[in-house]
Amino acid sequence: MESSRTTNKYWNQMVPELTVTSFRKSLAFYTDALGFQVRFTRESPNFAYLYQESAQIMIEEHHRDGWNIEPLDKPFGRGVNFQIELADIAPIYDRLVKSDVSLYQVIEENWYQTNEGLAGQREFLVQDPDGYLLRFCQALNEEESL
Repeated sequence: MESSRTTNKYWNQMVPELTVTSFRKSLAFYTDALGFQVRFTRESPNFAYLYQESAQIMIEEHHRDGWNIEPLDKPFGRGVNFQIELADIAPIYDRLVKSDVSLYQVIEENWYQTNEGLAGQREFLVQDPDGYLLRFCQALNEEESL
């Protein structure tokens, strides 16, 4: 029998796993509000492996035997934001705005210096139910500036 790893098309080599306080609430936020799909779930503890395009993230409900080295205080993930690059961020942004989800940063265009010159991206930031900061972006060519 093949393992689940070999039957799926693609697995990132680094995938963040976020501890969440309410699995049901977080799963709904990631799938309904943000449009992620579920690759698989398991129970005890509640866990889901999620993906959208080639972006992947895991969520697991907080439990006593989890891999948390300190007590968790909200907002979770202080000091980090997770950049999620997609082909088009407008549908997610529009869905969040229509749902009255509070955005950490509205959509804007930013250009960043790289070794090759400037790289542009359209981006916005939103916090998940536990406060993890998610930065959705799409790459821009110079012709695509706002």
